Amino acid sequence: MTHIVKCQRTGKEIEGLEKPPFPGPEGQKIYEHISKEAWQEWLKFQTMLINEHRLTPFEAEAKKFLSKEREKFLFGGASEMPEGYRPPPT
Repeated sequence: MTHIVKCQRTGKEIEGLEKPPFPGPEGQKIYEHISKEAWQEWLKFQTMLINEHRLTPFEAEAKKFLSKEREKFLFGGASEMPEGYRPPPT
């Protein structure tokens, strides 16, 4: 059975994730309120942040930074592009 959510990022009733993306309350909140589509957008944005800020994702400061940015991106805060960011040519 498909898991349908009212996605807080897109505002649409759409297919949600199959399971929480990680354990704990944050993972459960994402499972209940974020669509697959929005989660995929976040993963692309997160990769860009890791590359542009030259983060090491397993370090505590990087985890804290990415957690704050994830909250802003998925739940309506102002996610900002890194200063000087230029998208790759298409």
